[in-house]
Amino acid sequence: MKKALRKFVASTALFTVELVLLWAVFIICLVLFFWLAREVMPGRELGFDNMAFAWADARNSPALTEFIKAITFLASRNFITVLGLLLIGYFLFVKKHKWYSIKVPVIAVGSISLNLILKYLFDRPRPLVPHLVDSYGLSFPSGHAMISASFYGLLIYLVWKHVEAPAWRFLLITLLSLLILMIGFSRVYLHVHYATDVVAGLAAGLGWVILAIFMLNRMERFSKRTINPVIKEGLPDN
Repeated sequence: MKKALRKFVASTALFTVELVLLWAVFIICLVLFFWLAREVMPGRELGFDNMAFAWADARNSPALTEFIKAITFLASRNFITVLGLLLIGYFLFVKKHKWYSIKVPVIAVGSISLNLILKYLFDRPRPLVPHLVDSYGLSFPSGHAMISASFYGLLIYLVWKHVEAPAWRFLLITLLSLLILMIGFSRVYLHVHYATDVVAGLAAGLGWVILAIFMLNRMERFSKRTINPVIKEGLPDN
């Protein structure tokens, strides 16, 4: 009895700490995004943007440019669409977890849609410096940064919840976090986004994935409490 009670208290405390940390990160992301939005609204370039371009240009090389192009592709809509479909298929037919198969498209499509809305609202042109890859559309916030933060942020959540071995969990979360940061850096290196676009995109994407997971988890728990008991009551007695 005491062992079960201690386990319950420990799990409750861990859940509370996780929840507090997640909402703290969400609030920080929200504040950071709106602060950056206020700074760039007049259409000016910030000193931070120019410093970031100069720092990236100082490291420019043909080999690094090709590597950066490969990194930035990992947050392209084509790649995310294919990877998202593979994940949906995995959760539908292998793991048999329908709610995860719902979370993937909701978070991915929601992130893309929200990014397009935000770009339209802020209407910031792309940098005037020569671009190293073809680019189109508006600049703030960065779509690649936002999509990578939300989609790979979802993968980080899945790893945290389902990879039991601490070493593997730490390694995978570290690699995914580095990938998100590298994708963000790639947009500045390729001159297609200001650094403020990237930081705002990362903040918006991370905030979105936290909010979406929270809401979808609540919907999942609600469906289990309401729909599943009704189904069980409707089953014929053997």
